[in-house]
Amino acid sequence: MLNLDAYRAARDWTVPSTMKALVLSGTGFDSLAVREVPVPRPGPRQLLARVDAAGVCTSILKILAQGAAHPYFNGWDPARWPVILGDEGSLTLVAIGSELQRQYLVGQRFAIQPAVDVGPINHRERYRDNARGMVKTAVGYTLGGNLAQYLLIQEEVLEGGCLLPLPDDDLPYFAVSMGEPISCVYSAQERQVHILKDTPFSPRLARLGILEGGATVIIGAGPMGLMHAELALRQRPRLLLVCDKIADRLARATRTLGQKAAAAGVQLVTVLPDELKSRLHQLTNGAMADDLILAVGINAVQQQALELLGKGGVANLFGGLPRGQHLLQVDALRIHYDEIKLVGSSGGAPSDLAATLQAIQRGDIDPGHYVFGVGGLQHAPRVLRMIEENRIEGKVILYPHAEIEELMLGLEHWDGGREAELLNQRLRW
Repeated sequence: MLNLDAYRAARDWTVPSTMKALVLSGTGFDSLAVREVPVPRPGPRQLLARVDAAGVCTSILKILAQGAAHPYFNGWDPARWPVILGDEGSLTLVAIGSELQRQYLVGQRFAIQPAVDVGPINHRERYRDNARGMVKTAVGYTLGGNLAQYLLIQEEVLEGGCLLPLPDDDLPYFAVSMGEPISCVYSAQERQVHILKDTPFSPRLARLGILEGGATVIIGAGPMGLMHAELALRQRPRLLLVCDKIADRLARATRTLGQKAAAAGVQLVTVLPDELKSRLHQLTNGAMADDLILAVGINAVQQQALELLGKGGVANLFGGLPRGQHLLQVDALRIHYDEIKLVGSSGGAPSDLAATLQAIQRGDIDPGHYVFGVGGLQHAPRVLRMIEENRIEGKVILYPHAEIEELMLGLEHWDGGREAELLNQRLRW
């Protein structure tokens, strides 16, 4: 057995002929299983990476439900051509295609942006109409996924600039994997745009992000809502008000972010929904919210929350509404006279993931706050069932090369030290 340092450097690493992977071979949970499959071999302009940690994303449930009808599949039938799932991961290169030998080294570590703004290069015949008109592909969809022991990095990923070097090779594996979901929050906050004038006669300027010195309201204190709250502290709003109907979530928000908010000079307040409007009115002297992040996908909640915006305020519809319940009524007079704005985003770009990794490295956000569970690759189907049943309060990180018999759930915090201790005991190869 190699030690953890040798594992990290990929020294003396032999790539086996087969690997374990979470494979979808149809539609629905009955077509989902962890299987032994061949390890892919990289072509001349491809790379093979070892997956050191992978997150289990809610978006997989849409893949299970839609199969070939999913927009990223575009007719690719997993019953005919099974796919490996998983769009979040931390990677170490273990094999390099013949034409890329001078550009990459075995042992280099990377993160991967799963949404690739490049149409299919490989297997175009498997898509509807030979992939005509397709301008996007995705890792963990029809490109190989992270919920496996190895991942083939295809030409689409490299052409799209979606393989990102780390700002610090000592970043824990789980933190790199968490970069992707956090980058969706980073991307969303970049959509907050405020039109400002420094003086009455100066030109108007568009400034991206949470308004410094303003009042920020976050509806929903689940994991994504708390990520929003922690990242918002970088912009130093005067007031950060977090609302949720579950008191335990609000208590966790205070435990997790209270000291950090105080150090940043930000007043952190947590409230239940019944108190929200009156407390915001009191704390802002009636000016209400400059930034409103709707981190819950409930129509009635989003509709009512729009009343919280102050003059020039920006509401971010971060929590996607289900089809059939996705229409909101907008007060056109408020848009006209109060100049309020509604914005949204769906996922991020490579630049967002790069910036997020730097934010993690600087300590702007601690991804360990949002790790709810840790396990091995074999736990992936069970975790997805639990996500479907709303029994997961955060992210579950799986270590594909570790033998972890029991799924560890209900974690308050995870960090690099605990990860190293676990892998020192459980790595097997």
